[in-house]
Amino acid sequence: MTTDFEPTPFGIPSDSGGKDLGVFMPMANGGWILSKNAPPLDGSYAYNRKVAVLAEQAGLDFIMSMSKFRGYGGETGHWNRTLDPVVLMAALAEVTSKVKVWTTIHTILQNPAVAAKMIATLDQVSGGRAGLNVVTGAYKGEFSQMGAWPEGVDHDGRYDLAKEWITAIKRLWTEDSVTMDGKYFQLDDCQSWPKPEKRPFLVCAGSSKKGMRFTSEEMDAIFLTGGNAQELAVASRLAKEDAAELGRYVRTYSMMTVVFADSDADAEKTAARYREGLDEEALWGMMRAYGFLDAEIGKENAFVAKSRSTFMTPHVLGTPETVIERLSEIFEVSDTDGLMLIFPDYLTGIPTFGTHVLPALRERFPGKIKVPVHG
Repeated sequence: MTTDFEPTPFGIPSDSGGKDLGVFMPMANGGWILSKNAPPLDGSYAYNRKVAVLAEQAGLDFIMSMSKFRGYGGETGHWNRTLDPVVLMAALAEVTSKVKVWTTIHTILQNPAVAAKMIATLDQVSGGRAGLNVVTGAYKGEFSQMGAWPEGVDHDGRYDLAKEWITAIKRLWTEDSVTMDGKYFQLDDCQSWPKPEKRPFLVCAGSSKKGMRFTSEEMDAIFLTGGNAQELAVASRLAKEDAAELGRYVRTYSMMTVVFADSDADAEKTAARYREGLDEEALWGMMRAYGFLDAEIGKENAFVAKSRSTFMTPHVLGTPETVIERLSEIFEVSDTDGLMLIFPDYLTGIPTFGTHVLPALRERFPGKIKVPVHG
């Protein structure tokens, strides 16, 4: 099967073969390391403002915020304090001028007409740099606490809901009036102005068969799960083949936490220090949210065991030279289109990445940015 379909241009390197490199914003306290020994991240707007400015100065392509409504607790109170992602990205759009600003909305929380206007507003504020990460909602406790969990709607049903949701939004962005009688959403001569001048970038992280097909049909990119380059290669190939069946191209991204040090040995020592400070209660809070605890049989599954590293994503440790080689290997083996980066300390990590790593990656994986022409 051929997968040689052209990506829709969005003014990013992957438009023509380059790699998109961005930052997962630290808008929740504790960041993505479950450790009492990790650098303190307060998740404040002040900190995120500094991060956004540094990301733009470094020449990164995008910044993205997650959406979180209940933390994992523990001694560190991990992710107990979070910012609203849409308000945050609108504010950060005002202090940047080039970097793309992608936010997150849960489909089970926002009416599509409300979401359409929110993103159209973000697009106007940012001068056409807006993007939307679509999340269907997976952790019941996070939403049942506010009476927002759709009882009787299973995993696949939530993607059916999301399909109606994004269909309504796309129509509201392009049509004068929308009438829709769906299973989950009803619109009656619904009007939404202003409309985005260009369709905002759309991304999702659905890894199931249903989630991947939703992404292939409706999104521009997918965040993949996979701990190493070989696993990512398989996931990326499947995603691109699934999209190709529909005559579309879907960009494939993954996440990576980067820990810099003066030597690889020092970086390993830093990781060991994080492990020594594991917040056990926060880990269990996260596992309860994911539904990954095998409490009935008195043991933890492989995901839990892996999380004891304290890193919530795959990670690379070492000098800038080591990071260059590791990330280059991931791109070469996996054929993915980009990475969303996480740092223990963003204020030191981003400048180091921008000065010592990014130029090498741009040279190894060149891509000429095309003028955006959205469909």
